[in-house]
Amino acid sequence: MTTFSAVVTTGIYCRPGCGAKPLAENVRTFELAAGAEAAGFRACLRCRPYRVAGPARADAPELVCRAVQLIIAGVLDTGTEAALGARLAVSPRHLRRLFRDHLGVTPDGLARSRRAHFARRLLDDSDLTVADVAFASGFGSLRQFNRDMKLVFRASPVELRNRRRKADRLAADGGLMMRLPFPPPLHWEALSAFLAERAVPGVESVRDGVYRRTISLDGEAGVIEVTRGDDDHLLLTAHMPFWEGLIHVVDRVGRMFGVDADTAPAEAGLAADPVIGPLLRARPGLRVPGAWGPFEIAVAAVLGQDSGRTDVRTQLAGLVEAAGRPVPGLEHGLTHLFPSAGTLARGDLTGARLSAATERTLRTFASAVAADENLLDPGASLARCTAALTALPGIEESTAQEIALRLGHADAFPATERTLDATLRAHDPSADAGRLAAAWHPWRAFAATHLIAAGVSTSAG
Repeated sequence: MTTFSAVVTTGIYCRPGCGAKPLAENVRTFELAAGAEAAGFRACLRCRPYRVAGPARADAPELVCRAVQLIIAGVLDTGTEAALGARLAVSPRHLRRLFRDHLGVTPDGLARSRRAHFARRLLDDSDLTVADVAFASGFGSLRQFNRDMKLVFRASPVELRNRRRKADRLAADGGLMMRLPFPPPLHWEALSAFLAERAVPGVESVRDGVYRRTISLDGEAGVIEVTRGDDDHLLLTAHMPFWEGLIHVVDRVGRMFGVDADTAPAEAGLAADPVIGPLLRARPGLRVPGAWGPFEIAVAAVLGQDSGRTDVRTQLAGLVEAAGRPVPGLEHGLTHLFPSAGTLARGDLTGARLSAATERTLRTFASAVAADENLLDPGASLARCTAALTALPGIEESTAQEIALRLGHADAFPATERTLDATLRAHDPSADAGRLAAAWHPWRAFAATHLIAAGVSTSAG
């Protein structure tokens, strides 16, 4: 877990590894850069702590973790703390108290810090205009942008742009390139293999160590590419029709690869486990993979109830061909956007060659998502999420857990997922997944990911 050291005699906070050596009695530690800023400290100009990942504590209360996910998704870009509290069924006063106790900053303060840090990275790394940086970072106006940047960094955006280092600038052919920092290590090979096995034909591609996919932004098509950068960052190249809201594209990509994940508590809790411990040592730095589109991964999970991975890929290809919006002129096998819930609920799915039961379940699920966009809300609790899904006809408990795992629920465990089950059976033919998983609480999603990754590696070999 990254911690930030703030020096009371200078008013500056630093990240680990900074060359500054203050006296211990003059140092305060913060788990988030936003917490240090809320206490009145400013970022060190030498180590530039705004450039490193700063996840919320993995052992923070579930309500706080859900609120952080919603903030990352942008609910406070235009909304209020009261609206955020209402969505979580708590008062804004209680929410602020929880945030101060566990993160050292209010929800508004965290949102402001995230926007400002992202903008500072764009000012350093890109040639976007100051105005483009403001709206790409989620600010509602240039006035708000200038005010918050001066509040966080004690300098205007123009002054910060003039201070950037030449080595920071990233250039990409026809797109915008950004670093996605993460606390090392990160097991890129296992993550990309996981995503490659589940790639939706025509929508996703994993080739030569590069993950690519089509994305939809307010109805317009774009493409993102992610590859391994250095030991502490991935590289994202975004080809987008406009830059407004880029921060949320980058955050969604970051969640896919777990760049902000704090894996230390799970690793410590499971290191001695006879089943999971050896898997942790085999793939250090493996993160729980997220999802670009919740509906997309949910559709794959529903199809997987009745079919193996190869058949699911064929069915997904048929759905994309039949109902997805074509995006001409792309390379690497990318041809379409993934169809929306409303399109799958009403469209002709004959080309996907689904069984009658699977098609009925899929249409019911798609209709439910089209009618209620909060059905796949990452801010819902695990119990609420799985209960809402299993209430739909045809959705099994393990399928709901698989969807919840990709939505970011730390304790989700899809006990009958085929690869996970095969890995456990290889370890012990009489293994009881439910009984074993009880010992992995509250890190069952982390354990499940390692079990699935081991199965993917075995099948690939």
